[in-house]
Amino acid sequence: MSGFVASLLLLLSLCMDTAFALQMDGGFTQGGMVIGSADPGARVWLDEEAVPVGEDGSFVLGFARDAAPSAALRVRYADGREERRALEISKREFRIQRIDGLPDRKVTPRSKEDLERIRREAEAVRQARSVQRKASDFRQAFIWPVTGRISGVYGSQRILNGKPRRPHMGVDIARPAGTVVVAPADGVVVLAQDDLFFSGGTLIIDHGMQMNTSYLHLSRMLVEEGERVKQGQPIAEVGATGRVTGPHLHWGANVRKVRIDPQLLVPPMPVTASK
Repeated sequence: MSGFVASLLLLLSLCMDTAFALQMDGGFTQGGMVIGSADPGARVWLDEEAVPVGEDGSFVLGFARDAAPSAALRVRYADGREERRALEISKREFRIQRIDGLPDRKVTPRSKEDLERIRREAEAVRQARSVQRKASDFRQAFIWPVTGRISGVYGSQRILNGKPRRPHMGVDIARPAGTVVVAPADGVVVLAQDDLFFSGGTLIIDHGMQMNTSYLHLSRMLVEEGERVKQGQPIAEVGATGRVTGPHLHWGANVRKVRIDPQLLVPPMPVTASK
């Protein structure tokens, strides 16, 4: 083999390795979100569950509050070549939060009407979060939808009126009713409801690949379902609707069925805003 041919083969090999470079960046931790990219036409699985991939090879992963210490990523490229990576997921410690003074009906619903309403609304939320939109708005650097004192954090065990309940799956920001809430990133509004049983005024924005953010306890909607929104655009106003003891915004985030920590998507809350 001539030196020229050998050099050409080496160059082609290096180019192929570069073309197939798998890149990932983000929070490899419980509640974290990771943005990845492979080559166009690649397929991706996380723990053998298929992950949507954009035409440009982009994808997004989410790790649950109680995610295991490791996860298995598998990528199959367009030429059939496969790559596997073991992802290490760091463990976090979560708080216990006690909240008293809530209406008993909102803590332990018992009536047939309330239970049917809760099921119906839960299905509407599930449908909104299952929207298949192959966009990559989630690649933006997110901003806070509202700034202020953080009154509740992701993952904390909730004790409501003395009764243990599910962990809190978002961040609460205490602000007066009427404070404007803005879109933290570009997206499409997939749900805008004025009065859900637990969450009151509720809005959900899809940012692509079933990565979405939710806004609860709102007093007023400023956008409609199906509307395209831009980062920083006013979308709603803070309220005290649903199961609350005072006005605040509950901000949540999902990657498909996994609830992630919105605080890991943004810079620290400005000190002046937290006072």
